[in-house]
Amino acid sequence: MSKEHFRYIDLFSGIGGMRIPFDELGGKCVFSSEIDKHAQHTYKENFNEYPYGDITKISEEEIPKHNILLAGFPCQAFSHAGLKKGFSDTRGTLFFEIARILKYHKPQAFLLENVRGLRSHDNGNTLKVIINTLRDIGYENLHAQILNAKDFNLPQNRPRFFIVGFENLKANFAFPDRVEAQTRVGDILDEKVEEKYTISDKLWKSHQERKQRNLKNGKGFGYSTFNENSEYTRTISSRYYKDGSEILIEQKTKNPRLLSPREAARLQGFPEEYKLNKSEMQSYKQLGNAVPINVIRAIAVNLLKALD
Repeated sequence: MSKEHFRYIDLFSGIGGMRIPFDELGGKCVFSSEIDKHAQHTYKENFNEYPYGDITKISEEEIPKHNILLAGFPCQAFSHAGLKKGFSDTRGTLFFEIARILKYHKPQAFLLENVRGLRSHDNGNTLKVIINTLRDIGYENLHAQILNAKDFNLPQNRPRFFIVGFENLKANFAFPDRVEAQTRVGDILDEKVEEKYTISDKLWKSHQERKQRNLKNGKGFGYSTFNENSEYTRTISSRYYKDGSEILIEQKTKNPRLLSPREAARLQGFPEEYKLNKSEMQSYKQLGNAVPINVIRAIAVNLLKALD
């Protein structure tokens, strides 16, 4: 496979975070799929193509041949019978859509991304079904690991679970080592932001009261504040637009503020030229659902080396 001409597909593509590093490394995306219409629009703005919609309605035969499959898929429980049934038990779940495409096309490699909790989901049964299914399809050379954005020069504590697989048993892959670099929240912040990102007195009071209740009851985190000298933030979520509680930026003479959408994009490693959705609410949701691009880039480099 020529590195300059490898072909890949981008499933559950969101706004294309997994695509960016593979494009940088010379890949050609031959198919993408995303069900959310707002994310589709953002994807189109940046990659000049609309992803196909609901993957459950797309036949594997309609998907072009490819060398690599990428997918950041939702985590769903499978029945305990799946420990024995494998492939057939994943029917009705979104992982089945990945499995049927892998089974039909047999790409040389794949990269799957999910939340950290996938490893222990349903007492580990969900992961067992996934691994058994991938092996049944013919991918015995499997690698799984949790990697954190803060270890790849992004100032965000965002652990994610990754599975990489190869059709070739001899493909020599290792997950990338953490980058020895000090992260700093100030590196992604603008010097000046609009006043609208400062939270209201009412919301600030609500945050403080909720945190006190949580402390008293011994549950939950409540809000978290950070400043330019903080090493990293908490994980930004798709609900960030609601109240910003997981990441509030301290301000000297006024209430703390939300990250702007552009700052949130930097927190996830998106390049400055990346076009955000015109709706700030949608931008926050999309960025909260996105992958940390620096981590994907580091994995992609090692994945392509293993295919040499």
